[in-house]
Amino acid sequence: MANNALPPQKNTLYVGGLAEEVNEAILHSAFIPFGDIKDVTTPLDQATQKHRSFGFVTFLEKEDAAAAMDNMNNAELYGRVLTVNYAQPIRIKGGEQGWASQPIWADADTWFERQQQEEEIRKLEEEQRAAAKALEVEARRRLAEEREGEKDEPEVKDDPMALAEAEALANRN
Repeated sequence: MANNALPPQKNTLYVGGLAEEVNEAILHSAFIPFGDIKDVTTPLDQATQKHRSFGFVTFLEKEDAAAAMDNMNNAELYGRVLTVNYAQPIRIKGGEQGWASQPIWADADTWFERQQQEEEIRKLEEEQRAAAKALEVEARRRLAEEREGEKDEPEVKDDPMALAEAEALANRN
């Protein structure tokens, strides 16, 4: 095959519209009548740890996948109507923090835009933190200056109470 574009995976079927109760074992049981199954997966939502109402069934033979698609598309499973099509190849791959952390359907341009927006938000938040810290430092400096002025001992000669107190202490000794 001279073309670098990947064709649809004729052995793997996308199964959409799954009820919440459906797990990989139930999905396997529903599709096994059509042929030998190599793999069944139901990707989990990371937040809820429940499947995202779709899954993939990979058959050993293309003909079995075609028969399953013909028979199971628009069929009912646990009260929900299934959508069964050939699965599209995974287009986005990469490292932990890069492409692989994005959903299969993610568009690269959208991902880059989101990354840029998040970076701008991080910069603005950092600027706000720096400004708040500068204001706090300035407020503390002013408070310290005010307190410095208060610390000066009052002159005894100007304060009659301090004068009386000093006289009383002197008489004791």
